[in-house]
Amino acid sequence: MLGTERLQLYLDPARKPAAAEVDAYRALVRRRGAGEPVAHLTGKKEFYGLEFEVTTDVLVPRPETELLVDRARALGGARLLDVGTGSGCVAIACAVRLPEARVTATDVSQAALEVAQRNAERHGVAERIDFRQGDLFAPVDAMDTSARFDLILSNPPYVATGETVETAGKEPDVALFAGPQGTEILERLLDAAPEHLAPGGTLLMEIGEDQAGFVEGRARASFGSVTIHTDLAGLPRMLEASSPP
Repeated sequence: MLGTERLQLYLDPARKPAAAEVDAYRALVRRRGAGEPVAHLTGKKEFYGLEFEVTTDVLVPRPETELLVDRARALGGARLLDVGTGSGCVAIACAVRLPEARVTATDVSQAALEVAQRNAERHGVAERIDFRQGDLFAPVDAMDTSARFDLILSNPPYVATGETVETAGKEPDVALFAGPQGTEILERLLDAAPEHLAPGGTLLMEIGEDQAGFVEGRARASFGSVTIHTDLAGLPRMLEASSPP
């Protein structure tokens, strides 16, 4: 808000903010008091050591989603697909940390893709990420029905419609709510992912902490191996499901 670094405040302790700066600060406090995410107030959020532009058109990146990038780095792969890319944080972090990878990223929201494109340009990986608009795998099928990926990553909506969410109305509903059960998008991803994976390829998908049992059972019907990973709090938050070699 003041357009200065924190250190400068210590170096100039006698400086008093102007009336306009005080008014702007109070406006931010009011917005935060109304539940607006801090990232919307600052217009940015750090994810995987990288700074991302954040607007009301995208989900604010969460620390638990970094699990997707951790595991993607461990597995590696030349062709990656990020389904529901939002701000582009997962696709871009993977592109930065896996410099040999080519990434396709899809989202149903054109406004979100515009944010993701700007973030990719900021981090110098725009030439290695192909952003495409459409629902889940539809943009990939339109591009090449034979396309197969080494890794498919997704942080999809997995909240049930009507469930209380602190940021509801502050973040896009399409990025939060999946349907009456909360598992509708997860099910669609699990059903369609195998035909988009290369032999031995892997689906990495964020899930709600209470959805592990359902998702694991559903995945075992279609994948060769299935693992549920926990986050730093010990909560089951990510599915890893691999196709047979």
